[in-house]
Amino acid sequence: MGIAASLLACRRVTAFVAVAAAVCAWFLTAPHLARIGLWPAIVLVSVAIIPGTLLLVLVALPLWDRRWLFIAVAVLALAAFLLTIADLGLAANFAKLWAAVFAGWAFLRLFERLSWVVLVAFVIPLVDIISVWKGPTHSITQHHFGVYTAVAIAFLVPGGGAAYLGPPDILFYALFLAAAAHWNLRVGWTWLATTFMYGFTVIIATAFEVGGLPALPFLSFGFLAANADLLWRAMRPSADSSESSPASS
Repeated sequence: MGIAASLLACRRVTAFVAVAAAVCAWFLTAPHLARIGLWPAIVLVSVAIIPGTLLLVLVALPLWDRRWLFIAVAVLALAAFLLTIADLGLAANFAKLWAAVFAGWAFLRLFERLSWVVLVAFVIPLVDIISVWKGPTHSITQHHFGVYTAVAIAFLVPGGGAAYLGPPDILFYALFLAAAAHWNLRVGWTWLATTFMYGFTVIIATAFEVGGLPALPFLSFGFLAANADLLWRAMRPSADSSESSPASS
């Protein structure tokens, strides 16, 4: 059993290194490639670049419950700040990515019940919609876009252009993925649904020429849709038991 677990961990590390090497190679090469058309770039970032980058999160998912996550978030956030000042954009980008991922995993440690995650999945879309259309996110993206790009995670396309996801987008993405692992939901389908919902967000924003589109409603929908029946079954027993408890009779 120990040998099998060790072999599995070794394979996961190998997979992470391989995917990380491919992702880094792309991010180093993309700015030096010739520009392509808008829609080819949108398709590329939606079906390949975002999923390829976020595949790293899936491979590293067993780390979600480590105790050192809060410290890692602080270290990576500071590193991202210093690397940005030093104009080391690629390193800063990955520091921001993993700071947000680890923050989502660390945040999940505060959740005692799956129902709390489901509640978050229903609440954050409303908060995100308000923020993007009338709140702080709208103000930053419309009037201080440089501030947004300084903190957002970039997914590069040929020629140096990029699609961006804000730190909260990655934080809740990681939280939902870890929740799927923690409560024995469909991890693979959760990754697939939430990842490609983000790609779909990019497509919709471009098609309707929307400067800023709330991404968290799409993320929440992906998580809930991938696990709808399991979430329903997991949450029903508490309701049924409360109805049949002596106190309620």
